[in-house]
Amino acid sequence: QVQLVESGGGLVQAGGSLRLSCAASGRTFSSYAMGWFRQAPGKEREFVAAINWSGTSTDYADSVKGRFTISRDNAKNTVYLQMNSLKPEDTAVYYCAAGRAGGSTYYYTSRQYDYWGQGTQVTVSS
Repeated sequence: QVQLVESGGGLVQAGGSLRLSCAASGRTFSSYAMGWFRQAPGKEREFVAAINWSGTSTDYADSVKGRFTISRDNAKNTVYLQMNSLKPEDTAVYYCAAGRAGGSTYYYTSRQYDYWGQGTQVTVSS
């Protein structure tokens, strides 16, 4: 069992930055690939970024590539999402997720993740 708690959301002006954190419980954090997803009002949850267990492989949605960076610190059981050059269309509830995976594997779809946090609101004003 893994419990995930996101933090770091808030209100920011367009062009600003935020760093989201996702703290995981349990001693098997390094057994999991991690992902960030987001859901805007009236829209489906969408993939944002993912990272493999060791942090050596990452990928991003085209909409955030070059602006967002995912990273992890296995000693702290935490995954991060650094968000720069924020746009109003980035406004959403952001969720972190954990899916058991080894090697360079990470996942792009919600159903491949086993555990989810409660979400943190990010609002970008124009």
